[in-house]
Amino acid sequence: MALPSLLILAGLPSVHAEDSAGQSAVEVKIFDTSAPGWRQLSGEDFIRVNGDEKTLTWDGTEAHGSGQPIGVTRTNFEVKNFELVIQWMHLKPAGNSGVFAWVPMSALEDLPPNQLPNTGIEVQMLDLDYGRMYTEKTGKAPTWFTSHGDIFAVGKSSMQPFPPLSPDGHRSFPSAETTNPHGEWNQYYVRGINGEIRLWVNGVEVSGGRSCSPSEGYLCLESEGSPIRFKEIWVRELP
Repeated sequence: MALPSLLILAGLPSVHAEDSAGQSAVEVKIFDTSAPGWRQLSGEDFIRVNGDEKTLTWDGTEAHGSGQPIGVTRTNFEVKNFELVIQWMHLKPAGNSGVFAWVPMSALEDLPPNQLPNTGIEVQMLDLDYGRMYTEKTGKAPTWFTSHGDIFAVGKSSMQPFPPLSPDGHRSFPSAETTNPHGEWNQYYVRGINGEIRLWVNGVEVSGGRSCSPSEGYLCLESEGSPIRFKEIWVRELP
């Protein structure tokens, strides 16, 4: 069930998508960013950390990422309790990117090119072909990651991930597979409240974790080697 123009908000009515047999498959939550408190972000709301002038370019409220060098672009404000909506699309097979939440300035200062922050919670954006190419290259099944919205603490951070878990227990694996392939838009709704983070992919809640540390900091858009586009980036800060 494609949701190109629908957004998500817990607490409002939901609809049930049906599978090919007509059976109820997933619960899809929908919402409207015209609700009080939401604001749309553009290039004026972000600051380059360790990329170059081509790493992330803006056309109004849409961002075009080259993927090079590896690194991040951060918001010019910090968040603690928040809701984030963002649409993203990988342009090539096996693209890798993501959004970092709650990244402290200490992990961003003097960060050299081709490195990612060593602190924060990553909400991964991974193309469906990544697993296939991983198997072709290694001869192994991709058991330690998925392409449907993994969430995990990076570096110095910590989180108690919600099940299902990755084999090592570090990642919250998605409970549903709702990601669209490269060349198609996906929508993430991320909600972080009091150190708990949850992710909805195309309207379906799939992963998350609690007891995140840190639980306050910057939001960052990730560059990780492959071209990507971002649009319809909305944030609502919560008490």
